[in-house]
Amino acid sequence: MNVYKISGVSELITGNPYVGRGIIIGKSEDGKSAAFAYFIMGRSANSRNRVFTEKNGEVFTRPFDLTKVEDASLIIYPAVKRFNGGVVITNGDQTDTVIDGLKKGKSFFDALNSREFEPDFPNFTPRISGIINLKKDAFDYQMSILKSADERGSACNRYLFSFSPIAGLGHFIHTYITDGNPIPTFSGEPERVKIPNGIDEFADELWHALDGDNKISLYVEYIDLKTGNCEKRLINKNK
Repeated sequence: MNVYKISGVSELITGNPYVGRGIIIGKSEDGKSAAFAYFIMGRSANSRNRVFTEKNGEVFTRPFDLTKVEDASLIIYPAVKRFNGGVVITNGDQTDTVIDGLKKGKSFFDALNSREFEPDFPNFTPRISGIINLKKDAFDYQMSILKSADERGSACNRYLFSFSPIAGLGHFIHTYITDGNPIPTFSGEPERVKIPNGIDEFADELWHALDGDNKISLYVEYIDLKTGNCEKRLINKNK
């Protein structure tokens, strides 16, 4: 078994009906860009009634049809925010928890210590989060998952992964392994995925690999490490 294998994202998720929400962070093959992606999927009508919207480099989920909103508490949130040159990406309102913590001088992980998995029994959806720490001509990144310790939701286990960027390599963490009842949550280390040089190649591969019935929205961004310029792609199924 090659533990250092780097897979195309399509190899990991094509044919999988439900990986939930996912974050990928890494470095382009040519070493010139920090790259990240965030996507959402949904099974219920309430979850599927969403789109991404982007403004000034920040990304939010919002209802597609306001008349069909049933419960906004776990589906409407800021997904991507920026602070002090860095980028925070999460699958819930813990985005603001991290930003507030950073403003108070806390670390990414210390800020998340006040949060736990989502209270959606029996699934107890994990909270997944990532941060890109941009420096002059360089960056590093961390990812976290907050998971229920058991099937009763009696305690929360918190995992932190810290990465040194390698050209062409990204790390992929998602909320679920696949569909189920209850839905089995992600397990193990973030998966190793290929990050190509072209943002369109990456966005197209990821979007087409996601299950056609359950995918909702995708946001991808490449940040030029020398200039700080950003390329962005936003795809919504609902239009």
